[in-house]
Amino acid sequence: MDIAKLLNAFPGAVSQGIIWGLMAIGVYITYRILDVADLTVDGSMATGGAVAAVMITAGYNPWLAVIVAFLVGMLAGLVTGLFHTTMGIPAILAGILTQLALYSINLRIMDGKANTAVNVNKYHVLVTSRNVRQFSVSNPIILTLILTAVLIALLYFFFNTEYGCALRATGANGAMARAQGINTNVAKVIGLMLSNGIVAFSGAMLTQYQGFADVQMARGAIVIGLAAVIIGEVVFGKLLKSFAGKLVCVSLGAIIYYLVMQIVLWLGLNTNDLKMLTAIVVAIFLAVPHWKQQAQTRLHVRRKGGE
Repeated sequence: MDIAKLLNAFPGAVSQGIIWGLMAIGVYITYRILDVADLTVDGSMATGGAVAAVMITAGYNPWLAVIVAFLVGMLAGLVTGLFHTTMGIPAILAGILTQLALYSINLRIMDGKANTAVNVNKYHVLVTSRNVRQFSVSNPIILTLILTAVLIALLYFFFNTEYGCALRATGANGAMARAQGINTNVAKVIGLMLSNGIVAFSGAMLTQYQGFADVQMARGAIVIGLAAVIIGEVVFGKLLKSFAGKLVCVSLGAIIYYLVMQIVLWLGLNTNDLKMLTAIVVAIFLAVPHWKQQAQTRLHVRRKGGE
């Protein structure tokens, strides 16, 4: 096997991992902080990509496009939040309903087309896969790393404010949060809006990187996001224990995920089996903490028995 070919593919895997890491940070907000299983992301990521593609091809500045994508993603999160809090629909089902509606909305945004091309030769974009092996400021890895650092810094600041702590309290113990006078329904809506805004922002960056937006581009995104969260926690959780450190772990988890996928493809696995491999990887990393706890329990029992 050609090792040089694998090493040549690593920069692309890293850049994709960083972009998907942005999405995974959004997933972390709902999955870990709010303790809500939100499936909206499979739709809101594609929405962000569709908004960015349409605006860039219409001649708008790509920075404006990603900002609008973020705001539209927040609207998607708002819908899910209202379904859950005001209509009493379980969070997982509320996310599925919004995701389902977003499929049609994404088609509407792209004027009925399943995909929209964003040709880097015709339009100005922030990142593109063409420059991933260049040693220059145009390399997408540089900008995406800067954006990730800025996002983590902003989230660290926000979640250490009084309202940010209220959001964290809502996810940790809803009953106790309500007893302290926190409106947990509003907190959940705000959290879902923030999460899906970040996910849509990631979708806007991915569209520019790959050169097109597709209505199916985020299919299975929630699984990749969870994979990044779990891998990051298992591999780096003991090293980076602060809140900002945990967000860094999530981003690193996404990079590891894409590096592993690249290695698997290099080994000759059929691309049709990637979804199955992703499910296996997530299942294994989810099981690792459980296996560790079981092993520690057995060791403790043996020690007590030997006394």
